[in-house]
Amino acid sequence: MGGCFSKPKPVEVKIEVVIPEKERSKEEMSPNGKASPLIYKVNGTARHYHLEEHPIASNPYHNPKDVVEASVCHVKDLENGQMREVDLGCGKALLIKESGEFHAVGHKCPHYGAPLVKGVLSKGRVRCPWHGACFNIGTGDIEDFPGLDSLPRFQVKIEKEKVYIRASKQALQTQRRTKMMAKCISLSNYNLSSTNVLIIGAGAAGLVCAETLRQEGFSDRIVMCTMDRHLPYDRPKLSKSMDSHPEQIALRPKEFFRTHDIEVLTEMQVAAVDIKNKTAVFKDGFKMEYNKLLIATGNTPKALSCKGKEVENVFNIRTPEDANRVVKLATSKNVVIVGASFLGMEVAAYLAERAHSVSLVELEEVPFKKFLGEKVGRAVMKMFESNRVKFYMQTEVSELREQEGKLKEVVLKSGKVLRADVCVVGVGAVPATGFLKQSGINIDSKGFIVVNKMMQTNIPGVFAAGDAVTFPLALRNNKKVNVPHWQMAHMHGRIAALNMLAHGMEISTVPYLWTAMFGKSIRYAGKGVPRAAVEFVLVEMG
Repeated sequence: MGGCFSKPKPVEVKIEVVIPEKERSKEEMSPNGKASPLIYKVNGTARHYHLEEHPIASNPYHNPKDVVEASVCHVKDLENGQMREVDLGCGKALLIKESGEFHAVGHKCPHYGAPLVKGVLSKGRVRCPWHGACFNIGTGDIEDFPGLDSLPRFQVKIEKEKVYIRASKQALQTQRRTKMMAKCISLSNYNLSSTNVLIIGAGAAGLVCAETLRQEGFSDRIVMCTMDRHLPYDRPKLSKSMDSHPEQIALRPKEFFRTHDIEVLTEMQVAAVDIKNKTAVFKDGFKMEYNKLLIATGNTPKALSCKGKEVENVFNIRTPEDANRVVKLATSKNVVIVGASFLGMEVAAYLAERAHSVSLVELEEVPFKKFLGEKVGRAVMKMFESNRVKFYMQTEVSELREQEGKLKEVVLKSGKVLRADVCVVGVGAVPATGFLKQSGINIDSKGFIVVNKMMQTNIPGVFAAGDAVTFPLALRNNKKVNVPHWQMAHMHGRIAALNMLAHGMEISTVPYLWTAMFGKSIRYAGKGVPRAAVEFVLVEMG
C-alpha cells in the first residue's frame, strides 16, 4: 500500500555513533517552584496536593550529541510516493520520498505500534494501516487520530547521491514524540474553587482537549474531573484485553499530568451546571467556577429490565475492575452475553478460550446487521460459531435466576434456559447528560448535546465532545449525527480546544472504527445509513 517496498534492495550502510557525554539530570519544576499538582477526592472532599516523585523532563533528548548518522540508500532507490523502513544500527526509521523530497520519521505508529511502511502515503501524510491515525511527513505531527503522540522527525541530507539520516538514538528507540506544551503560570495563586478551563469527563475527548490547549500555548489553569477512580485510560481495551490492569492501559502516566499542570479530580460527579454563574456543582456539594467548559461525559450503559436483574455476577463493562472481575469469574465457567454489540462480541471472543461455554443472546437475526449489513454479519457469526460461541438470535432475556444470591440461569423469552455463572450485558448505551436537563444547554430528544462544527453548544463558552454529542458531519452533508467512536472523540477534543482559543476550526474528519476478534480485524470508515451503507461506508475484514 502507498507504494512501499516489500523487499528493500541491499544498500550500503555507514553508521557513525557519537558517544554521549555524561548526562546531567535537571529537574523541571512548575513556575511556582513546586512539582505540578493533582487534585483528587479524599474522604468526599477535593484536596490539593503535590506528587513526591521527580518530574519527567519535557525534552526527552537530554544530550543533543547522542546521535547516530547512517547512509541508508541511493537517491534513485526510491521513486516518488514510495516508503521504506531503514535500519540505522540502533533503531529503524521510515524513509519517504514525495514530490522529489526525502523525509524521515518514526517507523511505528505511536498508538499501538503498527508498521507505517504498510500504511498509505498521500499528499504529505502517512496513515496507519491498523487504526487510521494520520501523520504529517514533514513535521511528524499527528493530524488525525486515534493516539496522542506524534512521530519523531529525523534530519535527512543528500551527499554524492546517497541519502543520510541523522537521528537521536533515544527517539529511534521510543518511536514517539510528545509535542511541546506550555506551563501553567502562577499556579500557587489560584483559588481551588475556580479554573479557567473545566473539563467534565476524562476520556479521550477530555484528555486531547487538555493536551491541545497546552500544545497551543495556553498557560492558564486546566482542571479535569471524572467519576472514575483512575486517570484517563484506553477504554476500548476493556473488552479487547479484559485482563489488563489500569496502569497497563493508562493513556498517560500520572507524572505527565503533573509535569504539564493538568489537574485531575477523580471520583467526582458533576450534579448540575449553572451557566448563568459559570459554575459546576458536584454531587458532594463542592462548587467550581469556570471560564470555558467542555462536557465530555460519554455514555451510560443500558441495564436489563427483566426479573432478577439485581442478582450478583451480572456486569456492564465500564471499568478495568469490571473487566478483570468478569475474566476471573468466567474462567472454566458458563458465560452468557446479552447483546451482539461490538462490546458483547469482543467480550465473547476474548472469553471463548477461557470459559467452559459462551452463549450470546441477541434480538436481531444476525450480529451487526444494522451497522455492517447482513453479509458481513453472517460471516462474523460463522467465525464465532467455529470458535465454540453459541448464538440465541431473535430472542430476549425474560429472567435471571439465582442460587444463594448468585447468578445460576438465564431464561429466554423463547423458553430456553441457559446455565450461567456470569452474565455480561452489552445492549447499548444512553448519553450521560441527565445532569444538564435544567441547565439551558440544548439537548435533543434522545439526550445528546447538540453542537456545531466547532463543538460549541448554544451557550457561549460551553463546548461538548465525544459520545454524548450530535454534530454536523461533512460526509453526510452536515447532517447532525452521533458517532461514538474512539477516534472521533479524540478529534472532538482537539477541535473544542482550538475553538476555546478562538481558532475558528471546523471538524471535517471521516469517522473510523476498528475491532479485532479471533485474530481477524474489521475496519470501518464512514457513516452508514440503513439499506444504503455502501454509499457511505468502507468495511474491510482481514
